[in-house]
Amino acid sequence: MNLEGRKIIVNKSSKELVEILKSPENYKDFMPDGLQKFETREDGFKFGLQGMPEIALKIDEVTDRKAVLKSASSSLDFSLTATINPLNENQTEVQMLFEGKFNPFIKMMVEKPLQNFINTLTDKIEAYK
Repeated sequence: MNLEGRKIIVNKSSKELVEILKSPENYKDFMPDGLQKFETREDGFKFGLQGMPEIALKIDEVTDRKAVLKSASSSLDFSLTATINPLNENQTEVQMLFEGKFNPFIKMMVEKPLQNFINTLTDKIEAYK
């Protein structure tokens, strides 16, 4: 299952954005309303949203072109990638891409909430100061 967020322009240099995305604490600022739990770990974070099971993510890779978060649970196989495309010194294009391997039943249950989650992350990153 592949999902995409819309492409956005962030008013930060790609270098600034990469530094933000390297730190697990900063992801709390991108979480949707309804966040009930947020715990940082050395290499990632765990969060819980109202009406959803808790999800643990690890920051797998951050380069000047992408930030990759992967599921920390062996029972769920997915990644969330932010593609980073510098436009100029103060602006960077970002797009969120979700890739997951789910059986058809799970896919049916999670597709819409995941797309909403990606859309919210996209909106929060776009508005990030």
